[in-house]
Amino acid sequence: MADRNRRGNSNAPVLQVRDLHVYYGHSHALQGVNLTLDRGVLSIVGRNGMGKTTLCNAIMGLLPARRGSVQFEGQEITGQPTHRISSIGVGYCPQGRRLWPSLTVEEHLRLVSGSGRSWTIDRVYDTFPRLYERRRNGAGQLSGGEQQMVAISRALLQDPSLLILDEPTEGLAPVIVDQVENLLRTLAEESDVTILLIEQNIAVATSVSEDVAIMVNGRVGNVMPAKQLAADRTLQERLLGVGRHSHDDVDLPMIPASAPQETSAAKPDDTEEPVVEREEPQDDRTEETAPDEKSTLVYVPPTRWSSAHWQDGKPGERPAKQTVAKPARPFDAKPEPVFAEPLTPLELLRGDDVYVVGTFDTKGAELNYIRDRIVERGLSVRTVDLSTSGKPSSADVPPHMVAAYARGGAGSVFSGDRGASIRAMQEAFENWLPRQRGIGGVISAAGSGGTALATPAMRRLPIGVPKVMISTVASGDVGQYVGPADIMMMYSVTDVQGLNQISRRVLANGANAIAGMVKSARTERPASTDKPGLGLTMFGVTTTAVQQITAQLEDRYDCLVFHATGVGGKSMEKLADSGMLSAAIDLTTTEVCDMMMGGVFAADEDRFGAFIRTRIPYVGSVGALDMVNFGARDTVPEKYNNRTFVEHNPQVTLMRTTRDENVRMGEWIVERLNRMDGPVRFLIPEKGVSALDAPGQAFHDPEADAALFEAIARNFQESPNRRLVRVPHHINDPGFADAAVRALDEINPMRREARNAAH
Repeated sequence: MADRNRRGNSNAPVLQVRDLHVYYGHSHALQGVNLTLDRGVLSIVGRNGMGKTTLCNAIMGLLPARRGSVQFEGQEITGQPTHRISSIGVGYCPQGRRLWPSLTVEEHLRLVSGSGRSWTIDRVYDTFPRLYERRRNGAGQLSGGEQQMVAISRALLQDPSLLILDEPTEGLAPVIVDQVENLLRTLAEESDVTILLIEQNIAVATSVSEDVAIMVNGRVGNVMPAKQLAADRTLQERLLGVGRHSHDDVDLPMIPASAPQETSAAKPDDTEEPVVEREEPQDDRTEETAPDEKSTLVYVPPTRWSSAHWQDGKPGERPAKQTVAKPARPFDAKPEPVFAEPLTPLELLRGDDVYVVGTFDTKGAELNYIRDRIVERGLSVRTVDLSTSGKPSSADVPPHMVAAYARGGAGSVFSGDRGASIRAMQEAFENWLPRQRGIGGVISAAGSGGTALATPAMRRLPIGVPKVMISTVASGDVGQYVGPADIMMMYSVTDVQGLNQISRRVLANGANAIAGMVKSARTERPASTDKPGLGLTMFGVTTTAVQQITAQLEDRYDCLVFHATGVGGKSMEKLADSGMLSAAIDLTTTEVCDMMMGGVFAADEDRFGAFIRTRIPYVGSVGALDMVNFGARDTVPEKYNNRTFVEHNPQVTLMRTTRDENVRMGEWIVERLNRMDGPVRFLIPEKGVSALDAPGQAFHDPEADAALFEAIARNFQESPNRRLVRVPHHINDPGFADAAVRALDEINPMRREARNAAH
């Protein structure tokens, strides 16, 4: 840490930012920020989406600057790597705390502590006695206030000259907010730490600093005395949008020409035009706006989020269409590497915030009505705007913050091509939502477009997190929206457009439902069991096998059996992704038949994907790969007319798979098996794969079975973790059940030892 002693000019301002420009793709996030901080505390306030967090990240080198300068104590740090900026005395406490749930308080502090510095772990414990009491607890066991104390302490242990705090009181109880406020005031008065504070809480921002900077539309437009802002509620509303909603007319403040400027640099090319009134352009509306609807709004000139500034060309030009890249293999589909993280286990993700999600540009009144009903129930709410129109947003999470998680960046969301924009925002939200913390539940209200936007992300949340979708399409086939997740869908009856006697009642019911679920989760946990979860797949023709296996394992496992009807396999893998299964006996993989041959109980391309991702112990087999499922006999495609069929009942027709089809299925399955890095045992029942594939039964075809087995064996890549096991029994024989149990015990030795100890 030798760099720590090479400080810059002590007479220079601690922080000086000049003409700083930052982009997300083509979106102009910071538009010439000028800021000087000499000593003490400077608070920056502004509405959501104005660029405050982007400024913090740019100062710390986490985002590249397109143009401009950032100096720390006279030393240029623009373009420096983050670790270098930290080593010379800039500490950063980011929004969201960003702690490791599995590390204790003491471990977090020791990661950054050193010797001979102003701040030590002992001093942290003196400052935060509560942390000393909780020093052996994991971060995932701490309250929000305690987590914030750890995050601030972690930054202080770097002995910074400049401490940047991004929303340190966000989501904290009032009594904890008071503690943080007192700490900031003490730091400013009793130490040599200079603080740049980003804060939405006006009372905190104005009480700990002498001056407050107002951030509007990617610029610091004005700096005023904190006392003046604290005393003037009207000024707060005018500058910060306090009390406004997304469906109100928006009149962004025009900063007076006499406002102090710290640089004579020329204005950037995208300087805003004066505010004028004009009719809203028809082609800027979303699909759900009636074509003949007319309205006169206060027009806000192009901003860093409007399409005129996403393209380096003539103002008003729309950028070329962008193609959003798709993963080659959905089962190991992970978001853009910069955001790649595993899904969060339920117990670490769960919290008390209810996320109200939707397109606030067209559904602002309805979504805010839901929000208000939930707040009345005593719950905290976080609003998330998925609009793609580029209009200003008053949501807690504006569109650009979500859009940054699209593979093509925010530019792919705000492209001007509505279809591409919707697809990119859907992907962005699906990447963004599972990475949040403190989610108590999620609710949305929408038409078909908004439903398609929100539900894929809901499906990615763990089973058990309350999810409610109020939708105009909830009275039809909702499988494409719900999938294997526990989403509750409510039919909106009337369109989700405007508040009336019907919509108010339905929306209120949805709000009350999610509030009840979240409150119940606080106090009523599901009946727990000490047994680990074991997923098993079953079909009618493999029922005997599964019954024999569960009889042997039910004293050691909580056996969860899934009917392999297309959604069954997806549901099992959803639980695996959610961390709710410790192992799986995937006996019945028949859904692959329907996927490849066009049956009605089809898997999707992500079949086996959860076991690739989670690496949990996996025992698999080829149960019921001898059959494709169709509806009534007259629904079977003509190309299959010469095949062998069994009419299970008037509504279900089974078709025997052929030798060539079995080869294709075997090759498809083994490719997935070879991608599993966890412990794997795959069992081949050499005497038959289903009750219909036994001697004397309609589907008994040893040649077709042999082709399946050989295709798997020929391509199977054995390793110490991954083995193919041939079993000289029919799948429903007791000997096969015994082999499956032995295989599970072999790859899950802790459970085997527990069984032996019990005996």
